[in-house]
Amino acid sequence: LTPWPHLEFAPRLHAWPRPHGRHTLPWQNSAEGDAYPVWLSEIMLQQTQVDTVIPYYLRFLARFPDLASLAAADQDAVLGHWSGLGYYSRARNLHAAAQRIVAQHDGRFPREFEAMLALPGIGRSTAAAIAAFAFGERRAILDGGGHHFRNAEAEGAQSCLATSWVLWPGCADWRVGGAKRRWKIDSGTSPKPCYPKLKFDPIRKG
Repeated sequence: LTPWPHLEFAPRLHAWPRPHGRHTLPWQNSAEGDAYPVWLSEIMLQQTQVDTVIPYYLRFLARFPDLASLAAADQDAVLGHWSGLGYYSRARNLHAAAQRIVAQHDGRFPREFEAMLALPGIGRSTAAAIAAFAFGERRAILDGGGHHFRNAEAEGAQSCLATSWVLWPGCADWRVGGAKRRWKIDSGTSPKPCYPKLKFDPIRKG
């Protein structure tokens, strides 16, 4: 990976979300320390576009407003409220993880990174997103948006998945906590995750 000119583009990146970022998504204003809405949104957004997720997220949250209600629910009820969103293993893992949190963590979403990774359906990027958005921790998130920025930097990259472990170390300098990091995902959004094509690229001048 070629080094980035951090001092040159950092001010442009930090200024980017005001005119270009999203500010009204229903999960963006959850209380600090409340990991449940962040976790739910991160799972729903896997392989699914934001506009598709929003109505499902709102209906799901209305039926299962907190972790305890999700854990206590019958799996058929959980799957029924997931119906139409696809990738149903996400719903089964979400339900299983909620039950494990109740059984092993007194019903409180764990703050420890390794404990998050031990939950069904939570991988490295999802755990980092929860840690940053819900708990304000400094974590590098390498999801589709991150790949859009960094794929062009990896010579011979064949796919997003194939380059994940190459790109991750280069994201150490992305680690800022809380809402300040959302622009990094928004600014990388494009229809084809493995082919960077941004409407606005804050790294390039002009």
